[in-house]
Amino acid sequence: MSTARTWAVALTGVDGHMVEVEADLSNQTPGFQIIGLPDKALGEAAQRVRNACVNAGLDFPRRRLTVNLSPANLPKAGSGFDLSVAVATLATGGALRRESVRSTVHIGELGLDGRLRPVPGVLPAVYAAARAGFTRVIVPHANAAEARLVPGVEVRAAVSLAEVAVAHGADVEIDDADPVALPAHADLADESLDLADVVGQDEAVDALITAAAGGHHMMLSGPPGAGKTMLARRLPGILPQLTESEALEVAAIRSLTGEAVTRLDALPPFEAPHHTASAAALVGGGSRVPRPGAIVRAHRGVLFLDETPEFQRSALDALRQPLESGRIEIVRAGFAASFPAQFQLVVLCVRPNIVRSFESLVEWPTATRTRSETHRRCRRR
Repeated sequence: MSTARTWAVALTGVDGHMVEVEADLSNQTPGFQIIGLPDKALGEAAQRVRNACVNAGLDFPRRRLTVNLSPANLPKAGSGFDLSVAVATLATGGALRRESVRSTVHIGELGLDGRLRPVPGVLPAVYAAARAGFTRVIVPHANAAEARLVPGVEVRAAVSLAEVAVAHGADVEIDDADPVALPAHADLADESLDLADVVGQDEAVDALITAAAGGHHMMLSGPPGAGKTMLARRLPGILPQLTESEALEVAAIRSLTGEAVTRLDALPPFEAPHHTASAAALVGGGSRVPRPGAIVRAHRGVLFLDETPEFQRSALDALRQPLESGRIEIVRAGFAASFPAQFQLVVLCVRPNIVRSFESLVEWPTATRTRSETHRRCRRR
């Protein structure tokens, strides 16, 4: 029998779908083909896998090799399938134990030298594997701390393809190689912003506490330098701390954006997009792979819109549906993704007349009112 199987995870938004990676060897003209709706990055995995196997000292099959990603009607994207494709390929030639390969989920990108490179979305992928009943997952060394946040799963961190092969019974020497590290990110999670730092502004502080207690949205108005942004940035500090499941949701979203996730943070997130942000930047999108927008990154936390009247009207109107339902549905020609978006909205305006105009704009967003008409209403007031 020249067929071997292993498992990987395809992400659609924050939802993970188990993908069976099956490889087959035949006596036809030598070649390497990946089928099952792969994208461009996944289609190029054939050359990465071939070079990684050779440079790791593993025997690459020299016959016709076909790798199928099942279910075939589910789009697969990204380089996180490289490791599973390589493992299934090596198992067809008998270099790896097929029973061990079949019961393990493999996630990671391969370099040409055989080292494993970190990929985004490891946390939701491991969580999906745990829900599907898998108990063992192999991930790149840089993603180990993130993967271990999911309870009930044995996480094995590997530096190279040779190390993974040895774990499945291969007889190959493991070369000493430095693990590929995650890109450096500024860690703002430990920034302490305490409401006790605010001097004066008693009415604004009381309003902030009321909004935090009742989960109300807020609109702040006042002259420049009055402390509106200072107050808004301290709202997450008085919100209820996230539970373990809620912190896991927030960390999964951060993982999708490519941030380094090493622990679960109980502090609600705070997102403050620039007023030039488009509707797609707020709600998310993408042509091939769905990316979370600002409202998704603010899930379980605060979305702060500074200089709100400067935002595009289409971007503000796009907030109505997620504010009502707590989710955002992104539908494109090639995929449909659903993201959670339960956030507390805080908007900021400088002049009171702009505030009144913005209130009417939010109250009747379907009215046929152009931007120039809104400006004329402001001048009359």
